Amino acid sequence: MRPNSEALFERSQKLIPGGVNSPVRAFRSVGGTPVFFERALGAHAWDVDGNRYIDYIGSWGPAILGHADPVVLAAVERAARNGLSFGAPTAGELKLAEALVAAVPSIESVRLVSSGTEATMSAIRVARGFTGRSRIVKFEGCYHGHGDSLLVKAGSGALTLGQPSSAGVPPELAQHTLVLQYNDIEEVQRTFREIGDTIAAVIVEPIAGNMNMVLPQPGFLQALREACTRHGSVLIFDEVMTGFRVAPGSAQGLYGIVPDLSTFGKVIGGGMPLGAFGGRHDVMAFVAPTGPVYQAGTLSGNPVAVAAGLATLERVLEPGFHDRLSATTRAVCDAFVAAGEAAGIALSAQSVGGMFGLYFRAEPPKNFAEVMQCDSARFNDFFHRMLGHGVYLAPSAYEAGFVSITHSAEDVAATGAAAREALTAMAQDRG
Repeated sequence: MRPNSEALFERSQKLIPGGVNSPVRAFRSVGGTPVFFERALGAHAWDVDGNRYIDYIGSWGPAILGHADPVVLAAVERAARNGLSFGAPTAGELKLAEALVAAVPSIESVRLVSSGTEATMSAIRVARGFTGRSRIVKFEGCYHGHGDSLLVKAGSGALTLGQPSSAGVPPELAQHTLVLQYNDIEEVQRTFREIGDTIAAVIVEPIAGNMNMVLPQPGFLQALREACTRHGSVLIFDEVMTGFRVAPGSAQGLYGIVPDLSTFGKVIGGGMPLGAFGGRHDVMAFVAPTGPVYQAGTLSGNPVAVAAGLATLERVLEPGFHDRLSATTRAVCDAFVAAGEAAGIALSAQSVGGMFGLYFRAEPPKNFAEVMQCDSARFNDFFHRMLGHGVYLAPSAYEAGFVSITHSAEDVAATGAAAREALTAMAQDRG
């Protein structure tokens, strides 16, 4: 029972669009009333009604150390006592830049911003300024923030210009964006053969996480690298979600691909609003004040956010951290799959680092079309049953899940038991 959440949601809808400050929180995909949270610690979160949940959202990725990590909290408190914001350079900004450059070989120069959306918007602008071209390529099902150029859905054919996927995005702006199918190497090669010299940039989630989690097929990322190199286009890896969550060098280190620009968020802020974009020196030299591409932000490099990020990265980059995180995440996936097999329900799962995908289909999907073949109605039923058992999953069949280093063997076992009970009841209900 969540009467306090229900009362808060009723009040919120009168003042906030949809009652929430980010659409997926509204539970529109799964139905029902969103949960209002009060506090969190480690792998667990408590709602305003006192219910405890094993949390597999982790603030949509940043809580890789678990919630309210004491080392991160101490760093935030020290920074806050010195002032919340200066609007001037600090040593902490430089330390974080040095940490990012040291950890990710493709980054030679980096600019700190306040969000992942700001990072991707800025990277696109820099790529256009650097190349003098307007067109960009993205992939269906990949989300890169709510910038106008990126809120675009696929047209009716491979070379059909994109269509706005949000009101307020001018069609003439969307027409500069081409939307291709994720993991389709032939489509990428054909597009570049025909119009490659007009493409400023390709932006891609190296591991897609916004149509659930979809892994790159062998050769796909390499094909993007080769096409961009051949035609002088900028390859942008959107690592806002995957950055430092899937491997110490992020997804690009895991797959051995060197992008020209990369964007980061989530983990690098340790739960505070922080993003970054960076890459080759010659490309980043186009950013103001050294170059003609304007980008600015009053709170960019906020000292409190930087302190949280530095404290988080120090732990995340310790030897063996990702091995432990990966093992726990694999165990979570194994528990889901075993529960599906026991109930006789088609369910698959896969993971990379501390990120996982859960799908109501026999095999993990390889692109947006296959994601749409998943049984979303069955997921919605499963989501609410798991919520009732104290397990908080993403409230959408099209979002990845996240595990923290604080998720224990007991948490994994409890999740598996809840999944078995939920799926067995679902199978019985369907008769």
